[in-house]
This record gives sequence, structure tokens and C-alpha cells, in this order.
Amino acid sequence: MLRLGRREFGADERVIMAIVNRTPDSFYDQGATFHDEPALARVEQAVADGAAIIDIGGVKAGPGDEVSAEEEARRTVGFVAEVRRRHPDVVISVDTWRHEVGEAVCEAGADLLNDAWGGVDPRLAEVAARYGAGLVCTHAGGAEPRTRPHRIAYDDVVADILRVTLGLAGRAAELGVRRDGILIDPGHDFGKNTRHSLEATRRLGELAETGWPVLVSLSNKDFVGETLDRPVKERVLGTLATTAVSAWLGAQVYRVHEVAETRQVLDMVSSIAGHRPPAVARRGLA
Repeated sequence: MLRLGRREFGADERVIMAIVNRTPDSFYDQGATFHDEPALARVEQAVADGAAIIDIGGVKAGPGDEVSAEEEARRTVGFVAEVRRRHPDVVISVDTWRHEVGEAVCEAGADLLNDAWGGVDPRLAEVAARYGAGLVCTHAGGAEPRTRPHRIAYDDVVADILRVTLGLAGRAAELGVRRDGILIDPGHDFGKNTRHSLEATRRLGELAETGWPVLVSLSNKDFVGETLDRPVKERVLGTLATTAVSAWLGAQVYRVHEVAETRQVLDMVSSIAGHRPPAVARRGLA
């Protein structure tokens, strides 16, 4: 059982985490939700389309202008409070690696801290424990925040993913983070080249077998673009194909841009797997 905020998710329930970037320079939407009004509209649409989690980020993952902790908090804290007011039952996640920001957003009502940089600030897990928040434990290959991988190599990338994420999850539990609020993330593209991310997807079942809920952040990433030789705006089909494979292999939470399309893919996989009945059943019954 995965428990985040007021929500509980069964082991066979596939959950959508909708991305809402409070940045002017995000790689995909180029600042479309930087301002409050379009960002709040994005939240409304995402919830209507089937997202159970809203993931709010104040700093883009890639290189760019420096964003201080104070500026990151300015972009996220008030927005978290407003989303909490409007949607008391939605799970609010914040994508941050800084404990100062984590503390501020938890005070404002966040339920989950999405640490995409693999515990680079060890105090973030302490914040999650203190506030009863969940924590995403990610493999980033030891990369510093907002850097791109350069000639990175692994003897066995999945073995390294398991070593790091299980270590982070175990430490979080020892610190007092609720075990039913801890997720592991293989960190596609983070500290990895395209072949590494493809292998992490192909062997995702090894992560699911650990018993920790697995989160995947696949949406329109470079490994999809390089695999199909497609620019950012033409990666949706590749993302959805990767989503379907990940669902079949046991991933539970999906951090995405295209919520409605992902919901259909996940529902179809769930029905094929026998975990969800068809929405309607008429064929051959009349």
C-alpha cells in the first residue's frame, strides 16, 4: 500500500503525477505555467484528466540561470498553499533537492518531496520524516544538480540503480520517513546516457521486485528523443510506448506532461493485466 497525503493506492493501482513547472525556462513547456493563472488552470485540467498527484517544480532540471533557494521557495511555496486550498484531497509533490525548500513547502501543505538528484542534500529526508511527508529516492549517478552526464559508465547500470535507491530508501525509513510513503525512481536521463535509460526500462521489473513502489519520470525525455530521433515536441508517442512497457513491468507512479493520454495507456494496461474491468462491455453480449 502506498499512502500519500489523504490518498491510499493499492499495489495494482497505476498513479499519474502531473508536472507543473513554476519556471520560465523548462525544457518542454518553456514557461507556460510560470505564472499563477495558467499554472492553476493546468492543475485543474490535470486533476480532471485523472492525475492524483501534482508535482510542482521551481527549478528546471537542466543547466541554466542560477536559482537560489529563496527564489525557488518564492516560486513554489505560495502556489502549494493555493493548490492545497483548492484541492484538499489531491496529493501535492514538490520537486526539490534542497531541505530549506522542502521544509517551507511542507509547512504550506506538500505531501511528497520528489528528490530527483539522489539525496545530494541528506537533510531533505530528515524534513520528510519530521513532517510525515513521503519521499522519492532517485538514482542520479552521483551527478550534481542541474548538470548533464558526460562519458558516464557503469559495469551494470541497474545494479547501481538498485544499490543507490535501496540505500536511500533504507536510510529514509531509518530516519522515520513512513515506509508506505517512500518510492524509488531509476532516474531516466539523470546521470545516464540513452542506452542506460533503455536498459533501466527493460529491467524495470528488478526494481518492482524490491517491494518499494517505483516512480518513473519518462515524459518527453532525451532518451526517447535520441531513440527515435525526434525533437522535444514530437516525443509523445515514444513516451507513451515506454509508459506501457513500464506499466507492464510494475512501475506504479508516472510523472508526465500529457495526463489524459497517459491515463488511457495505463487503464488499457491495467485491463490487459486483469486489474481493471472494461469501462463498458457490449460486444458479443446482445
